[in-house]
Amino acid sequence: MASSNGIVWLNTAETARRLGVTPRTLYRFIDEGQLPAYRFGRVIRLKESEVEQFIDNCRIAPGTLETDTSSAGGDESYDAGESETTSVNEATLT
Repeated sequence: MASSNGIVWLNTAETARRLGVTPRTLYRFIDEGQLPAYRFGRVIRLKESEVEQFIDNCRIAPGTLETDTSSAGGDESYDAGESETTSVNEATLT
């Protein structure tokens, strides 16, 4: 939804879909201050440009995925997280 001043506003459902997360996770990002949002009466909207910036800021730098298995809970937790990510990606494609 574009406004007269050129700002493209997204609703929470569209934003959650774009990010591939549940609305609950989106609200957590907003509540923790990771993603700016705006309330207009009872409606929450997000600026498309700020959502895109949030996505860019979430980029994983090369070489940073190496984890200390003693603090990460071993290889099992890493494998579980990987399959969970795959499930989310598959769900967003359908």
